Amino acid sequence: MIQIRRFRLLPWVLTLLLASCASTPPPPDHPPLALQPLMGTWYVIAHVPYFTERGHVAARDEYTLQDDGHIAVHYVYRTGFHSEVKSLDATATVLPGTGNRDWRLRFFRVVPATQRILEVAPDGRWMLLATPDGDLAWVFARTPAMHAKTYQELLGKLRDYGINTDKVWRIAQSPEQVGGLGFERPNDD
Repeated sequence: MIQIRRFRLLPWVLTLLLASCASTPPPPDHPPLALQPLMGTWYVIAHVPYFTERGHVAARDEYTLQDDGHIAVHYVYRTGFHSEVKSLDATATVLPGTGNRDWRLRFFRVVPATQRILEVAPDGRWMLLATPDGDLAWVFARTPAMHAKTYQELLGKLRDYGINTDKVWRIAQSPEQVGGLGFERPNDD
């Protein structure tokens, strides 16, 4: 009897699992993005932290377009400015029909995650990303420093995309930023 009940729940469990993985398409007013200009180094200026990123400093993502069309993602960080440099690698696949905006990442070749590029500056200086459900978000920049006015404008853009910016923390890119207003506390230091 217990075995039958387990199998009756299986369709519901599978439905919930598939629903949680679903990705809504980006808004139709967002044109497709060219991939090559997105490659290179992006400094993580701010984020809604999740457990694997919490307390990092000097964080950056390095994107490299591979010959097979996949994107190599190299995340570099420190847990404090006196700590050693660490890194984490993933492979991203651009999801079809998303205008190159939705990427499915695989960490350790098995752990999936999806990120959506919400907007890129016309001159390519910054990029806003989030998960499709908007629970996590990131502010990226081509340089490790961002002017306070630009940062506030980008927080406004994130709010317009439905992101709860009360959860956004800045990431220290230099030691003098540690302890500053709105900056996440490093794990070490």
